[in-house]
Amino acid sequence: MLIKKRKNRDVSIEAGSMADITFLLLLFFLVTTTIDVDTGIYLTLPEYVENPEDVEQQKMSKDQFITVNVNEDGRVLVSGEVMEIKNIKDFLVPKIESRIDKKAKLLVSIKTARATNYNLYIQTLDAIEAAFFQVRDAYSRRVFAKERYKLSQEQMDEIKTKIPMNISIAEPEKVD
Repeated sequence: MLIKKRKNRDVSIEAGSMADITFLLLLFFLVTTTIDVDTGIYLTLPEYVENPEDVEQQKMSKDQFITVNVNEDGRVLVSGEVMEIKNIKDFLVPKIESRIDKKAKLLVSIKTARATNYNLYIQTLDAIEAAFFQVRDAYSRRVFAKERYKLSQEQMDEIKTKIPMNISIAEPEKVD
């Protein structure tokens, strides 16, 4: 009895449609993938006014105006008081709360030196915004008995009217 050896066949893969499959996979991933884009800082800019002389000027008293100055070393001066960035929120919260039912609201002005680190500026801006958000959250719980993110649009608009986030970003002065 003779055992026949099987011949090894050459196995080949048809590569003609590989380019089509690769193209379809590439197209699929391009369509379904989202690209994370840094959007920057969200700031609401004032409307453009063609004649600045036509804009009504309002007088402000010292108790409704807070200045925040940040130098290039990260030292912060808030209304003449030296403090750390992490303490800005605790300083501002009672001041914002005291202005809730008054017609004249609080204005916070940030001014930095030209050489100030951008990260310090952002930390300062975040601390100021956190103070406003904390007051808005407390108002939401007190008046509507809900968390702020669960409010209707009308209720949110009421909170934004009662506690407007008035932050002025002052241009650094040129120092020679």
